[in-house]
Amino acid sequence: MNALPTACARGEGYKKGRKKLRQVYHEKKKKREMSHETIVGVDIGGSHITSALVALQTSSIVPGTRARALVNAAGTVQEVLDSWCSVIKETLGTLPLASTKLGVSMPGPFEYEEGICLFQNQSKYDCLYGLNVKSLLAEQLGMDRQHIKLQNDAGCFLRGEVAGGAARAVSSAMGFTLGTGLGSAMLADGVAADADLWRAPFKDSIAEEYLSTRAFVQAYQRLSGKTVPDVKALAARCPHDADARQVFQGFAEDLALFLEPYLRQHTPEAVIIGGNIANAWELFMPITKRALAARGLTVPIYHATLAEDAALIGAASSWRAAPAALKPRL
Repeated sequence: MNALPTACARGEGYKKGRKKLRQVYHEKKKKREMSHETIVGVDIGGSHITSALVALQTSSIVPGTRARALVNAAGTVQEVLDSWCSVIKETLGTLPLASTKLGVSMPGPFEYEEGICLFQNQSKYDCLYGLNVKSLLAEQLGMDRQHIKLQNDAGCFLRGEVAGGAARAVSSAMGFTLGTGLGSAMLADGVAADADLWRAPFKDSIAEEYLSTRAFVQAYQRLSGKTVPDVKALAARCPHDADARQVFQGFAEDLALFLEPYLRQHTPEAVIIGGNIANAWELFMPITKRALAARGLTVPIYHATLAEDAALIGAASSWRAAPAALKPRL
């Protein structure tokens, strides 16, 4: 009669033991990472903030340090700062503020070096227009403002993928995020910056009108008379829907046409592409690569691998002074 309870008790004890071993493992891994130089990487978006400690030696997130929260971008200055700083402090934990450094990924428009916010009439952070965000963060966190670096989010995405993702150790690259909009960045001599190509003239309009989610939705409606909410839904139709396949074909050809002049002008070692549209990689990228190869362009094109971590790692890596892998080749 006692055998079953005893077995159950042993089972519970085994589970607890396994859980304890996992906790010990992660704590030891965290301590190993913390023994090297770590930077707080912060990704601020239009409706959220994420932060984590980044180990510069390995270009990786330190386990157990990630924090995230939604932000009311239409709130007051103090409400926004409170949301941001609460998440950053959660990541900081017991780290000494006097010696801690922050790398912050922020969308534009922004005067990044000085820290001046230039958001205006964009339905996000209008309350911060004209204010020195670097100084405000430093004051609320109790840090030296010289220990805070603000960086463009597109540049951070690319730097992160080069530092620890799809294109490790190249000295020049171009990066694109394909989603509701078109993000672009260039890396040269270890410096990543926003390329601002979303508004580049392309065909009958600008690039973003052809290389974003709405381009897929509109093209499919023109062809089929049907509507889809996004690229994911359209991709699911491809096995049995010729119109859906034709939309991806057209997008792939447009992407090759768009990339061609920039690949010729800047001759990057690699191109990294991320964003939600990139999740349908096999439906368009082979066509894009063939179209570029037919034009004599065989630059490696990689699918981004780090997702949100790219911005965190890229922002933190801004404190790394031209690592050897990113220095210009003589």
